Amino acid sequence: MIIQALLQEFEHEVTSTRKLLQAVPAKDIDFKPSPISWTMGQLAQHIATIYYWYVGTLTKDVYDMASDRLERGDPADIQATLALFEENVEKARVALNTITEESLQIPWTMKVGERTVLGPLPRGIVLRGFLFNHIYHHRGEMMVYLRATGNVVPSLYGPTYEQEQAMKNATR
Repeated sequence: MIIQALLQEFEHEVTSTRKLLQAVPAKDIDFKPSPISWTMGQLAQHIATIYYWYVGTLTKDVYDMASDRLERGDPADIQATLALFEENVEKARVALNTITEESLQIPWTMKVGERTVLGPLPRGIVLRGFLFNHIYHHRGEMMVYLRATGNVVPSLYGPTYEQEQAMKNATR
């Protein structure tokens, strides 16, 4: 039952992530809210890249980020980032379809070369905390970037503030 719930959540949230990434305008791709922040394009690309990490998380007991190379393209090209997102979602789906209740209990570790950066933790904890929640966190950041640049934030979990204001104004 837990696997079916995870797969359904994944599919629902992929739709929401796609809507959010499609809302990123090319005109604001270089916007960053502070000197130490990513640009909007870099943040969008990072969100698309997290879906690639499902493969290493779900198919390897030790995932070495240093030896895993992913061609990401130019973060200033939102169309390339959208294509990267779609490719990585497909790879994530394939990996998700390999999990079992038992495999979610297997200890998993992320390394960068010899340095351990996460784990060991049960793979199921990593799936929820590192993958699902990581995406949600960065989507929240992207919403702030969009609002800061005067762009429309798409509805992900019901009407946005802007949509509610438009509805209030329409009934006046």
